Amino acid sequence: MRTTALFFLYLVICLALAAVLTVPLMQTGWLDYPPERVMSRLAQVMILLGLWPFLRSMGLANWASLGYGVPRREFVRSLVRGWVLGVLILVVLALALYLLGIRIPGTRDLGWLYVAEKAAQALIGGILIGFLEESFFRGALFTAIRRRGGVAAAVLGSAFLFCIVHFMKPGGLDEGTPFDWGGALQMFTGVFGDAFEWANLDSMAALFMVGVFLALVRERAGHIGWCIGLHAGWVFVIQVTRRITEGNVDSPWAFLAGNFDGVIGWLSAAWIGMLAIGYWGWYRGMSVSPRHREPKA
Repeated sequence: MRTTALFFLYLVICLALAAVLTVPLMQTGWLDYPPERVMSRLAQVMILLGLWPFLRSMGLANWASLGYGVPRREFVRSLVRGWVLGVLILVVLALALYLLGIRIPGTRDLGWLYVAEKAAQALIGGILIGFLEESFFRGALFTAIRRRGGVAAAVLGSAFLFCIVHFMKPGGLDEGTPFDWGGALQMFTGVFGDAFEWANLDSMAALFMVGVFLALVRERAGHIGWCIGLHAGWVFVIQVTRRITEGNVDSPWAFLAGNFDGVIGWLSAAWIGMLAIGYWGWYRGMSVSPRHREPKA
């Protein structure tokens, strides 16, 4: 719990620095973007700039601790296989949403060129997101918790922070509210209230189960190659699904898809949760090779 709290504190400090820097940056008039977008991008920059020093202070500044401690060929092979498996897993979910009438064909006239362009963007975006998020959550965070506790602590701690962080995003100010130091403080504090809104419970449950599944895969594989592939494949299907279909609020099953992206919700939480239970039940009797233990610094 202490380790998870330290990682959470690091993210909060980066967000606070972003809030402080956003005010003078917006006052220059150089940027024609909403302040919440600027603050969000600055927070990402702060996280990247401070990540390596933070990892060094935690004794995690090495490739093995980040989940890359296997030969390149094995890592790439696992990543590719993970991507294919991730696509198959989410295609099942997307088909279920379509058959239940939760997602319906979009009204936009879709051509092959448009679909190919969006698919390429989703592929690249998924891989980037997979590398960044898995290196942090199933790499550094998982390793840090695993050193001090058991599998359960590492799985649950990394999954909890993973789902919470996805909702810690600066929101816009009320109409007529000026963006000054007071507005920046309101946006910063509002991040934490938005993260725990009751309306987000279904999507949070889905992301938590995603975090649990990926952490179990990390524990069994001993590296994050499979995790990156799975994550990238899921992002790919979600982004393509959102571009070629739209949500149907009139469906009696609409509550099964959350408000986060119109795809993940109670149905995906149940689906991924079932896969996680089945996966761990299948492999828990297998022996763990030495490389699955704590990596050397």
